[in-house]
Amino acid sequence: AAFVAAVGLWLLLLALTPGLRRLLPMSRPHPDVRAALRREAAAVLLRDRAMDVSGVREAHVRVGRRKADVKVVSHFREPDEVRADLDSTLDGAVHELGLSRPPKLSVRVRRPGRKG
Repeated sequence: AAFVAAVGLWLLLLALTPGLRRLLPMSRPHPDVRAALRREAAAVLLRDRAMDVSGVREAHVRVGRRKADVKVVSHFREPDEVRADLDSTLDGAVHELGLSRPPKLSVRVRRPGRKG
């Protein structure tokens, strides 16, 4: 009984540790090669690509295992035009990451708040 309890505690400890959750596995061009990309690095790359789009004032990106949330504030262009440019730019950027399971993009574009 003590052995089963010890194994149960060990499994519980393993379930609570972070492990490799912060890493996104990359596609394997060769069976012997394994690589991963940190979620924060993917978020920085997507944010930089979003900031390159004309009309984007600020961008916030959060990359999860299955989804990438992109929140953008546009200032001098129409939000629909900015969103169309962002969709094409970010789709290419996600493809260039080389992930084995690319995250789905969720893009939100809003106007800046009123002053005063």
